[in-house]
Amino acid sequence: MTSLNSHGVRFAFGTLTALPVHVSRWDREAARAGMLCAPLAGLVAGLLAAASGALLLLAGSGPLLAAVAAAALPAALTRGLHLDGLADTADGLGSARPAEDALRIMKQSDIGPFGVITLLFVLMAQVAALYELYGRGWEDGALGTVAAAVVARLALTLASRRGVPPARPEGLGAAVAGTVPLRAATAVACAVVAGCAGAGALLGGYGAVHHALAALAGLGAAQLMLRHCVRRFGGVTGDVFGALEETAATVALLALVLG
Repeated sequence: MTSLNSHGVRFAFGTLTALPVHVSRWDREAARAGMLCAPLAGLVAGLLAAASGALLLLAGSGPLLAAVAAAALPAALTRGLHLDGLADTADGLGSARPAEDALRIMKQSDIGPFGVITLLFVLMAQVAALYELYGRGWEDGALGTVAAAVVARLALTLASRRGVPPARPEGLGAAVAGTVPLRAATAVACAVVAGCAGAGALLGGYGAVHHALAALAGLGAAQLMLRHCVRRFGGVTGDVFGALEETAATVALLALVLG
């Protein structure tokens, strides 16, 4: 079990970040363990992003630069993989083509107009939300950055649950689709939401409720996106996973701002 957990951590960091981690196993068991560890990869990425934003703010940069740094570092830590998946998924959904044609469009290396527009507005929304949070203080900004990153990767754990099919017979989607038992996915989700509530409690009593609701909002939006993509494409792909991650992160940040 310890060996499998180690392979799971490697799988999570090796596939969901650009950190130099060697994925030594690519079988279904390792994929299951890896997707259960996905929020851990989000925690590390979130802490690094939060540190960059908080340090800039404390150095006197102002909340806008802190927000840009906190949004840019997660993209750098994935080499833009999730943002690229978001853009490709937007192009596929926006094409209004049959599933096979839409999947072919998503696999192309270029980005179409739907992808460009989606990237623009999603990044603007993330930076605007982080600007508001860092404007309240480095604590609000840092906790929001970490919470959004963890919730974003938790969305991938839930998307890997049994019953969610792959859209293609190859790729990351096929490797992880249906690997996570529903009970295990639910347990991880409960732990992450409770962790978000605990972190939010550092900001006061309402902070706990606010962060928990923000986590649920992000997960709910990702689940709606997942259902739509499964209906539209017949299952999930690596690009869909990127879209789910960015959707969950963006909605969680917006919920933290609006509460």
